Amino acid sequence: MQVKLATTRVLPLVTEDLGTMDDLVDLVSGGGVLVLSGAGMSTDSGIPDYRGPDGTRRVEPMTLGEFAGSSEARRRYWARSYIGWQRFNQARPNSGHERVTALQRDGYVGPIITQNVDGLHQQSGARDVVELHGSLDRAVCLTCGEVTSRESLHERMTEANPGFRERFAAESEAVGSQWGEQVRPDGDIVVADSLVESFYPPLCLVCGRDTVKPDVVFFGESVPKSLVERCFGLVDAAGAVLVLGSSLSVMSGYRFVRHAARIGVPVAIVTRSATRGDGDATIRLHAPLASTLDALGVALRH
Repeated sequence: MQVKLATTRVLPLVTEDLGTMDDLVDLVSGGGVLVLSGAGMSTDSGIPDYRGPDGTRRVEPMTLGEFAGSSEARRRYWARSYIGWQRFNQARPNSGHERVTALQRDGYVGPIITQNVDGLHQQSGARDVVELHGSLDRAVCLTCGEVTSRESLHERMTEANPGFRERFAAESEAVGSQWGEQVRPDGDIVVADSLVESFYPPLCLVCGRDTVKPDVVFFGESVPKSLVERCFGLVDAAGAVLVLGSSLSVMSGYRFVRHAARIGVPVAIVTRSATRGDGDATIRLHAPLASTLDALGVALRH
């Protein structure tokens, strides 16, 4: 079974809570909780999510077909990602990540499935983290399969594009810095077309092709079957599933909530916006993650 990232889904804006904070405390206190986290987990770290409150995407990410389809598309991706990565890589875990790690350390939370590609759960000290959509820390060549670190790739792009950051900064200042304010969840950022045309994208050191791709699941790309099956196994073994900061708009994450509901594993969802999984939830709180997780931690310590 392979899962492709889905198209935009509009979610209802009118939402109601199901259950209370006390119910969430009771659920988590039983332990064995599998966390499924989404982009809302990292917004307090300065990494925005793709979607608005109704589940529609604020920006359109590049699809796998576009990326694989032409050298021009890959040049555009890497020019934008080269700038965005420098800011994305400065993000640090927020209190939500730290609280989830504390719950794991105290034995309430087990494995974590994250739809994020930022590595912030691991930076906060969490273990047993499954990266459903990959990680921006790595890149892979679509032609020969060579894997390289994003850090070394960034150094090579810097050498191949001297002065590019300075030209970007000058361009941003000229247009009122609107480009620099549009960082995206995958480290991408808006860069003027005139700058993109001058950018030299990375080449694979093994085969020499320009088909180097970040090791993340693009829209239109399939999550590996073995990884999907592993996540289903984690749901089967869980005492409960706790969804944090995800609209569940794409099937790659939603199917685990649907599976949990089908086999009788309780599902709690905490996020401010509506989600695709609201009808599958046992507990549904429309609340900020940071304050909710803080309150949960305090209650469990008592």
